[in-house]
Amino acid sequence: MLRHVIAPSRRFTKASHDVVRHPRLSSDAKILLLYVQGLPEGSPCKPLSELARKLGIKGRAYQKAKEQLVAHGYVHEWKSQGGRGRWVTEQLVANTPLTSEQAGHLREAVPPTTPPPSAQFPTVGEPTGRTVGGYQPVEDHSDKTTPHPPSEAEPTTDPDPEPKAGPADSLQLERAERVLLSLRHTRRELHLGMREARALAVEAVKWLERGLSESDLRQALLAERPEGGVRSAVGFLRYRLIQKLPVEPASPPLAELPSAAALVVCSSPGEEHVFRPVGDETECAPCRQATAYATFHGVPAPEPDHIPWRDRFAKINGMAAALQGEG
Repeated sequence: MLRHVIAPSRRFTKASHDVVRHPRLSSDAKILLLYVQGLPEGSPCKPLSELARKLGIKGRAYQKAKEQLVAHGYVHEWKSQGGRGRWVTEQLVANTPLTSEQAGHLREAVPPTTPPPSAQFPTVGEPTGRTVGGYQPVEDHSDKTTPHPPSEAEPTTDPDPEPKAGPADSLQLERAERVLLSLRHTRRELHLGMREARALAVEAVKWLERGLSESDLRQALLAERPEGGVRSAVGFLRYRLIQKLPVEPASPPLAELPSAAALVVCSSPGEEHVFRPVGDETECAPCRQATAYATFHGVPAPEPDHIPWRDRFAKINGMAAALQGEG
């Protein structure tokens, strides 16, 4: 192997051989550690995950590199609740391995970058400058490893309020939320927190209301993986839920009921009366029965009773009243 090496006179970073030749650190872990080590003094305090994204180290590759740096003492983290009850993560990156006790002493020696909860300014009043220079933290979803993980930096604004559902929609919302939380078992980059899943469930319910099953909804959200990967699980799923929403099926037309036939005059002899034919008959049912009776028995049938319906009901009611009186 031939070598041609010229030592740079400027814009270089001194790298320890212990880091460059470390047998248990991957190339991503070494590059990330050297990149952080070479940042100029006074650089904005950014999460390690955001710095890794600038180097093209994302997703599972970043998780693996970070785990190696933590395991060998180059990266240390402390998670605690801030003044408003929100979780915040502090990170320490060192170019030499440190024990937890040594890292803790360094953390105590550095003055806090944010005021304590009791000293914070009220929401209403004069505007104040940012406590962290020029950087507004962004939620990093690739670092989530627990159902309720804290973000690497405390957000500056309150998240969107949770949607409120009525009792009639609670079952559908639970089904949609269950589908959204199950996506992380198939694709780790689609890991959602409880609040995020509840917010997206409002859009996912529309799919269930249009006749799709939970399995169909899950398959639609997992299909067609983006070439560049998913940078934000919430943004990716919200876009897919809204843009890929199936067309609402049209309701089938109501069957037309057959129109009732007009009343016609019965053609049989006797008192004139009308009836509503079913087909093309010209005599009412009682008269047809009388004709059949006379044909079969050879004698005229008793004249059909054509009492109006009001009189028939009055007669029936009178007979019922008489039976009750006898009882």
